[in-house]
Amino acid sequence: MPSSLPQQIVQAISSVTGGKKAALHEPRFQGNEWLYLKECLDSTFVSSVGKFVDRFEADLAAYTGARHAVAVVNGTAALHVALLLAGVKPEDEVLVPAATFVATANAVSYCNAIPHFVDSEARTLGIDPRALREYLRDIIVRQGHISINRHTGRTVRALVPMHVFGHPVDMEGLLEIAREFNLVLIEDAAESLGSTWHGKHTGTLGLMGTLSFNGNKTITTGGGGAILTNDTALAKKAKHLTTTAKVPHRWAFEHDEIGYNYRLPNLNAALGCAQLETLPAFLASKRRLHEAYRQAFANIHGVSLLAEPEGASSNYWLQALILDETQADACEAVLTMTNDVGLMTRPLWNLMPHLPPFARCPRAPLPVAESLVRRVINIPSSAFLA
Repeated sequence: MPSSLPQQIVQAISSVTGGKKAALHEPRFQGNEWLYLKECLDSTFVSSVGKFVDRFEADLAAYTGARHAVAVVNGTAALHVALLLAGVKPEDEVLVPAATFVATANAVSYCNAIPHFVDSEARTLGIDPRALREYLRDIIVRQGHISINRHTGRTVRALVPMHVFGHPVDMEGLLEIAREFNLVLIEDAAESLGSTWHGKHTGTLGLMGTLSFNGNKTITTGGGGAILTNDTALAKKAKHLTTTAKVPHRWAFEHDEIGYNYRLPNLNAALGCAQLETLPAFLASKRRLHEAYRQAFANIHGVSLLAEPEGASSNYWLQALILDETQADACEAVLTMTNDVGLMTRPLWNLMPHLPPFARCPRAPLPVAESLVRRVINIPSSAFLA
């Protein structure tokens, strides 16, 4: 009797993991982590002041090609501040993918703005520029240089594409849309450190981009994030806002506006400096892992392995299977069977409009996202599996 699709998927993953249990994504510490952490502890500068914060920001800027990097406590904080710096105001609408991690929509809400959810494309899992342009031409009216949602009367201020699982979205198409509708474009590059779009690092193509260094990311600072920008004034403002808007002084506590205690501690930055040194090796391992999975799934019908889009280089943060439409009903069985044998798998996030806090937010038609949420499965993706 031929094996069922869930059984075939378990066998394919096991052939790559060597039959061992495997988490979805684990960090790896194989460089100077202990050395830098000890140096940080010995210095006693373990909080938001210290040489490793400055070094981490400089190293990030050099690696990504951004003129500036501002390190913060997590990727959500980075996106929150980037939106504020972009001029997002209360009651503005911000276009975000319906298929994203909840932090994207949460950051918009922190600004007292309204997430406006749009559809994805199957090729990248990110925002579909063609569908978005058609949708915006139907709902937008112009008032000078401002785009207004004809249905709500609110200003549509910004566009926040997210590079899903590290695969770059079609930035060329989205940048054209941002220009056409006078939208500020901020990249949610939380998952895509090491990914490039036509040779340019994700997070550097819009006005600003944001990164995450959570424990499950390609590199980690334990918790942490960063804002990338080529605008010197914005970078200076970002650093000011994320350090409680404190005016520099030898001893006085002067704060000239409402700020945020978002700066990355030196201890976390020390870990980040060591991790960034090993990033090229991690990326090479993840690419080998993708090739191993590609071979393992080559002859299994009804499922495909998501690959980097043409013109892009992906960091392959999380490997993703996409079940055929005819096999969508098998998704739950695949998740159950793999996790039962110790192979950690996860579905795509619940679509944002399906979550109670965002159920009443505006949304475009979401046919592709509604399909993908029933068919996408992440499989073990740790770099050391290769």
